[in-house]
Amino acid sequence: MINQLKKFVTLSPIVFLLVIVAVSCVPKDEVVFKGVKNISVEQDENNEPVLRGEALFYNPNNEKMKLKEIYADVLVNGKPSAQVRQNLKLTIPAKSDFSVPVLAQLSLKELGLLDTIVNLLGGKKFDVQYTGFVRIAVHGVTIKVPFTYQEQLRLRL
Repeated sequence: MINQLKKFVTLSPIVFLLVIVAVSCVPKDEVVFKGVKNISVEQDENNEPVLRGEALFYNPNNEKMKLKEIYADVLVNGKPSAQVRQNLKLTIPAKSDFSVPVLAQLSLKELGLLDTIVNLLGGKKFDVQYTGFVRIAVHGVTIKVPFTYQEQLRLRL
């Protein structure tokens, strides 16, 4: 028992130092999801609708980071309609806004195909909600930053 206590006392400064180093690598403030701009609905090579846009973020920290992944679900009028699953290697500058191009395959059958096409052609407003997370790396430590954002959009084909 005494030998184990001696080992712990001799190892505790090392453990403490490792904990301090790990905590110092985590960014002070979370990356902020600010919304999506330049949204358009286009058709892919299979004539399926694709949602394109630029996800806007802000890095409030003093250190640059790497954006590794965007994982988001897109809900239109409360119904699941698209998923964004992108692996990236994007450098995020310190204390600045940045944007990331996103691409999501729309699932019109969840929304009701005929109603959705009529609404898209007519330019009806939709309630669009984005929920998910971004995975960022700072000094080799990867963290997950969750986000939820909602807006009203007028989409046209």
